[in-house]
Amino acid sequence: MPVALPPAAEFGEPLPVEPAPEVLRFLARRRSASAVTLRAPGPTAEELGQLLRLATHVPDHGKLAPWRFVILEGPGKDAFADRLQALAEGRGDAQSAAKLAKLRTPPLGVAVISSPKAPHIPEWEQRLSSAAVCTTLLYSALAMGYGANWITDWYAYDPEAQAILGLTEGERVAGFLLIGTPAEPPRERERPMPENLVTYWRSQG
Repeated sequence: MPVALPPAAEFGEPLPVEPAPEVLRFLARRRSASAVTLRAPGPTAEELGQLLRLATHVPDHGKLAPWRFVILEGPGKDAFADRLQALAEGRGDAQSAAKLAKLRTPPLGVAVISSPKAPHIPEWEQRLSSAAVCTTLLYSALAMGYGANWITDWYAYDPEAQAILGLTEGERVAGFLLIGTPAEPPRERERPMPENLVTYWRSQG
């Protein structure tokens, strides 16, 4: 059954900031699943709608929504992967063709497209907002009980592959979010130690 999300808040509605310890517990043990372990079932159409709704709840300077989604599932995803494979094989690039297993195996893919909208907001901030969409979509799928992985790979950057996906001038692939049911539980990986990454700015004057 789809998760019962609260109704969308009305514009200007007060949204109190409250502790959410269950979210902290989730983040402490969050782990992406390998794309090639993801099997059916994937999210239903209703669940996908919920995931996309959650994915748009991200920082967005200027309220531009400088991103869009391309859904890859079923025969459409197969056809997209076939065209990418033909592109790679036409170049004699067997290695790139083999990498398409990560795209073919999961039942659902969502391409998050960075699509800057207005010059008065720095483009870098608009690109960062699309990355926030990827992160939120990834976390939402995991919180819904699915396995998920955020990848890019060669077809995110290749101009001909971008054309197959339907990108227009100025657009870039922020990521392919691959979602399904993991055939095996993901295992924890090595994590960086925050204390090795932190400095405190102090005035030198």
